[in-house]
Amino acid sequence: MDILGTSLRVCVPNLDAAIAVYERLTGAQAMRFERGSVSVAAVGCFFLMSGPEAELSILRKVTATLAVRDVDEAMQDLESVGAQIIAGPLPTPIGRNLVARHPDGSVFEYVDRNPQPGP
Repeated sequence: MDILGTSLRVCVPNLDAAIAVYERLTGAQAMRFERGSVSVAAVGCFFLMSGPEAELSILRKVTATLAVRDVDEAMQDLESVGAQIIAGPLPTPIGRNLVARHPDGSVFEYVDRNPQPGP
């Protein structure tokens, strides 16, 4: 599997205030989107997330998001080392993702930019 990059997940109480800080620190402009009832901003290597505590408590269990060339390939590699696929692969606005628990208990999200063809 080719890991292309890593994004750190940060849960914040006020997304607008956090965006200003992280844009200043990274020099990058935020790209905002919604994931269910959670508002997300990608700023440089950070995913800032704000929303209902019930959803954030689940999202906090994921250590980081790893960009990969292909989620299907990542899934095969993960399963070959004994990882458990918790969710996915699922389509996202920019590609696909899956969430996996590694044999050591760590939980990571894997994402690609390979959109699936529409119906």
